[in-house]
Amino acid sequence: MNAVLKESAHRPWPMPAGPWVMAQSWHDLLFAHWQVDRTVLRSLLPSQLQVDTFEGHAWLAVVPFRMTGVRLRGTPALPWLSAFPELNVRTYVTYDGQPGVWFFSLDAGNAPAVAVARAWFHLPYFRARMICVEREGWIHYQSERTHRGAPSGSLEGRYCPIGKVFFAQNGTLEYFLTERYCLYTTDERGGIIRGEIHHLPWPLQCAGAELAHNSMAESLGIALDSKPILHFARRQDVLVWSPRQPTAPKDGSSKD
Repeated sequence: MNAVLKESAHRPWPMPAGPWVMAQSWHDLLFAHWQVDRTVLRSLLPSQLQVDTFEGHAWLAVVPFRMTGVRLRGTPALPWLSAFPELNVRTYVTYDGQPGVWFFSLDAGNAPAVAVARAWFHLPYFRARMICVEREGWIHYQSERTHRGAPSGSLEGRYCPIGKVFFAQNGTLEYFLTERYCLYTTDERGGIIRGEIHHLPWPLQCAGAELAHNSMAESLGIALDSKPILHFARRQDVLVWSPRQPTAPKDGSSKD
């Protein structure tokens, strides 16, 4: 992880102050993005946040991958806790002009990890029954949410990289969709919390995917029935900082 810390010129703002608290590695990641109705997203987000758009269009992503090396600073990665599949549903927002990610759900195949993430990071993590394996160049992925009281959600399909690795240039759609260095969530009182992260620029490839079933956005009232934009990343090492309340916008309101 020391190599990750040595490179920061690509970041849109300076590195976070203070020590990072968690390290993790993401593998075999698919970014599947659909263009969605901005007004629908607006109705699903806290009023303090603005929908972030590219050339006027809003986006929602379904992101399957697997995690390894999940550990707290100063501790080893425990085998029973540090490696598991994860599946995210996310969109893009800004708060006081700072862009980030908003997660509608994060499914994980590890119950202790789900409990820690829900309590510490205030994120909508859910337990799920998941399989992620590579066969003949394809990543085969299955996930079915099992979390009691949570809305249903499942994904089944396979995906693979296509073509050479590239790094998205600032100002492009690929950069807008992937180069994000913080997330937003809310605390028990509805206040905004920002979680800073750091990683190297995404090593992207174009991707192919065959999704036999995808109900991950149904509980949001969003139908993902169009053809998505697909990107693949083989690996990304990530450092995470403790979530904090950001400084409130100067006018105290959203401008959506």
